[in-house]
Amino acid sequence: MKALLIIDVQNDFLPGGSLAVSEGNEIIPVINHLMPQFDLVVASQDWHPADHGSFAANHSGRNPGDAITLNGQPQTLWPVHCVERTQGAEFSEALDCAPIDRVFRKGQNPLVDSYSAFFDNAKQGDTGLSAFLKERGVTQLYLVGLATDYCVKFTARDAIGEGFAVELVVDACRGVDLVAGDVERILRELESLGVEMITAAEVV
Repeated sequence: MKALLIIDVQNDFLPGGSLAVSEGNEIIPVINHLMPQFDLVVASQDWHPADHGSFAANHSGRNPGDAITLNGQPQTLWPVHCVERTQGAEFSEALDCAPIDRVFRKGQNPLVDSYSAFFDNAKQGDTGLSAFLKERGVTQLYLVGLATDYCVKFTARDAIGEGFAVELVVDACRGVDLVAGDVERILRELESLGVEMITAAEVV
């Protein structure tokens, strides 16, 4: 069985949001078009407490982009984003949420960041996504969402590690590309791990 996983299509990651991914809104019509092709659709949602340790604002004298160590893990500091129960954390109104069977929230522990939809960055917290998919007989997982070089990347790596066949729908993702070429480099890295790169047209 195949499933579609929509990663973090939330207001703060879209143009106008506090941690906007350039052209992130352009993937939403593509995702909406893809959903009817799947028997199971799930989504991840960044859901941070206001005191989260990944926020630069919670570290005196620090700025977004700074590198620190957070609870023993290397951590890039970010602007405040996707704070639980705020508009920025909500899914875009343009995203058709009706077909989504279940939402898996991540990033709730203030002491560790969570890029992957499966586990936190320290691999100490489990969202329950893997068990949910396996209970429903999912063997093939299609990934779409934001951002290619962070949450999509870590989700793809964990999905491979959990034994799923992984397809990344390239034109239904967008990346940050902090350093020019990051997104392309990440795509090649994921390919080497066994992730298949496809387009939305190939899915349909």
